[in-house]
Amino acid sequence: MRQVPDDLAARLADDATTLCLCWRVTLRDGTVLGFTEHDRDLAFAGLTFLAASGFAASDAESGAGLAAEASEIAGGFSSAAISEADLAAGRYDAARVEVLLVDWRDPDRRMLLRAGEIGEVTRAGGAFRAELRRLTHALDQTRGRIYGHRCDAMLGDGRCGVDLAAGGLTAEGAVTAVLDERRLRVSGLGAFAARFFRHGVLTFLDGGNAGAAADLEDHRRDDGTVELTLWLPMPVKVAAGDRFRVVAGCDKSFATCRQKFGNHRNFRGFPHMPGSDFAYGYADGDTVHDGRPLYE
Repeated sequence: MRQVPDDLAARLADDATTLCLCWRVTLRDGTVLGFTEHDRDLAFAGLTFLAASGFAASDAESGAGLAAEASEIAGGFSSAAISEADLAAGRYDAARVEVLLVDWRDPDRRMLLRAGEIGEVTRAGGAFRAELRRLTHALDQTRGRIYGHRCDAMLGDGRCGVDLAAGGLTAEGAVTAVLDERRLRVSGLGAFAARFFRHGVLTFLDGGNAGAAADLEDHRRDDGTVELTLWLPMPVKVAAGDRFRVVAGCDKSFATCRQKFGNHRNFRGFPHMPGSDFAYGYADGDTVHDGRPLYE
């Protein structure tokens, strides 16, 4: 049961209250920002809570138990608070948010109402709406490994073991033409076969998306030109001349691991696990069940 501090309880009992909401936002890179719905900036706990943000909160309900409840916060883009470019670039994704009830006449009178993480964010008309998820939403996430035919490691990580710096698995190039928001014509990849970078990762080295990475849906060659297709559009429009680094693609299959990377001994999947047809099957007089391997 939440305990309300005595001095704040006395303020709540007054006929006229001087209360407002404040939000302390901690980004994944450690940056801490403060926002308030009050009409003036408030400073306490070593942080200035900006009033220029236009922040407002939706109604929220809290219940006992571990249900992954959610509420919303909304605001307008401001150079002094949140920029659309930062939001589009994902700087606020999974940021921790603490919601505080504060007496704006005396900010030492305050209490923590709830804490959560920023979930889905939508942008429209110079404003944004962000879902504020209860921390218990993490209990819905997969933990540990799941048995499956395909590898569950990331290409080049410690579990995979492939050395991306060797063997011509990476390359650098530049955008020569933007065909649409997902299709790019590029230079610098002429020595690679078509589809070599399919399912790979492209990271922009400069331009409006500098430092941002994108998954590749396809890699094609046609009449001497090379075309890359992104799974999703970039937050900032790509421009001709933008440079990038691209990593070879891996579809997580055992065959690709063996033939393309020679890393099948370190495969992190279960390619010989029987499929659902076998699991749901039954013994009959026509099928031989003598203990032999299902796959050679």
